[in-house]
Amino acid sequence: MFPLQHLWARTGVFTVLLSPLSLLFAVVSGLRRLAYRRGWLASRAAGVPVIVVGNITAGGSGKTPLTIWLVNWLRSQGYYPGVISRGYGGTARGCVEVEVDSPAAEVGDEPLLIRFKTAVPVVVGRDRVAAARMLLERHPEIDVLVSDDGLQHYRLQRTIELAVVDAASGLGNGWPLPAGPLREPRRRLEQVDAVVQVVRGATLLRTDLPVASWRVDFSAGSAYRLGDPRETRPLHALPQQDWLAATGIGRPQGFFDMLQAAGIRFTPRAFPDHHAFRPQDLPADGAVVMTEKDAVKCLSFAGHQWWALQLDVAPEPRFIDWLSARIEQELPSRVRREMQDEQF
Repeated sequence: MFPLQHLWARTGVFTVLLSPLSLLFAVVSGLRRLAYRRGWLASRAAGVPVIVVGNITAGGSGKTPLTIWLVNWLRSQGYYPGVISRGYGGTARGCVEVEVDSPAAEVGDEPLLIRFKTAVPVVVGRDRVAAARMLLERHPEIDVLVSDDGLQHYRLQRTIELAVVDAASGLGNGWPLPAGPLREPRRRLEQVDAVVQVVRGATLLRTDLPVASWRVDFSAGSAYRLGDPRETRPLHALPQQDWLAATGIGRPQGFFDMLQAAGIRFTPRAFPDHHAFRPQDLPADGAVVMTEKDAVKCLSFAGHQWWALQLDVAPEPRFIDWLSARIEQELPSRVRREMQDEQF
């Protein structure tokens, strides 16, 4: 995925060579959207409001950290959220509920991280309608579903669509897959409820998007030792030594930039997105720093000096105000539940 991000950043020979396949992809995906819009293919309601956090580009735009923030924010507001995800990279067949000790190889690294960071019920499955059904059957207290990714999974009806765009890379060269990063045309952003731009460090907001957007800042939080996650330190307080910065995420440069900004001396090593880490990939006796998405796959064999960097996610206040007002309109169940609780 890392080399593709460079190729997708501009139009070149690579783009021209793959343009026939991109045209075919655009036609097929367009027909599929039309089929759902016209009702030729049926969509299904989950029974509770559904918030989709997705994007129109391939690669890491920041969906999962925003999903984690959203779920924890919903809990702080008194809701009972659950999460559904495809479980990309996992081997699970059908629908599987994610536990804190589930193998990442089975359920996928991102759903496992969401479960670890939120403690809410999470179910993975290629069929998100079936995943939603399982989640609600097992956890009837859930009053809102959050779909990690799934913007293009039109079979599941949604109440609110949040599209995430990485401010550094934007929409790349603007071409559909595989010549570019687009899963859907850029005008799709005009149809979602809100577009959020993920900003890392000194990156500027993009002004070339077809719609206005909200700002969400990602910054380096504290780090914890994989062998004992209760041991945390500010990133700048890690020992002054040469670190191996290893990561298997869609946009590794953002991670490396955070380390550099904190004054960490490191050697970067980027693996493919969703890489299934093995003990031989990293030095057991070395000083290693990684993202939390990588860490959930390394807990069982982590060396003593392996640390995971947490992300601080900070949406702009106006976005939170908008989201709060919108959800209050869509989730009257919380009000009814509070009234019932007061009666008892």
